Amino acid sequence: MGLSNTNDRYGSLSMAMHWLMFLLLVGVYACIELRELYPKGSDPRNALKAWHFTLGLTVFALVWLRIVLRLFQVTPAISPPIPGWQQVLSKLVHFALYALMIGMPVAGWLILSGEGKPIPFYGMELPALMAKNKDLAHTLEEIHETAGTVGYYLIGLHALAGLYHHYFMRDNTLKRMLPGS
Repeated sequence: MGLSNTNDRYGSLSMAMHWLMFLLLVGVYACIELRELYPKGSDPRNALKAWHFTLGLTVFALVWLRIVLRLFQVTPAISPPIPGWQQVLSKLVHFALYALMIGMPVAGWLILSGEGKPIPFYGMELPALMAKNKDLAHTLEEIHETAGTVGYYLIGLHALAGLYHHYFMRDNTLKRMLPGS
């Protein structure tokens, strides 16, 4: 298997980016959910929140490479071909996932900026994207949390679709993205 995609399967670079993004998203969600196990202001809670921000911004940085790969490489064909409505739905879900991977980190960055808090990124502090504005930050936080919930459903739908195609449709949808298959 080469680095680049072929007409039959994704290349190792696309696969690595796909599964790395999956692991990062698991980390982002796990950090924000697990923080609830600790009291407000505690070191473990603050560390989990900092990792949530850092991993989210890592997703934001890497999603651009995924987009470049998607735009400049061939997309392997699904065999046997799927119906047109499934192709449209697939494109919509992928678009929504990319919007999530771009919009959520930007919203998080804006929330921290509006709250006047530091924006942590691997030991550095990134600049604020806007002036302190707690009302706007609160509104953005509500949107961010709702979009996060929608993200659970999108990721679940994406995974279930791959499993459905593999086990029920018996096509190569999932196999195209699995290393060694």
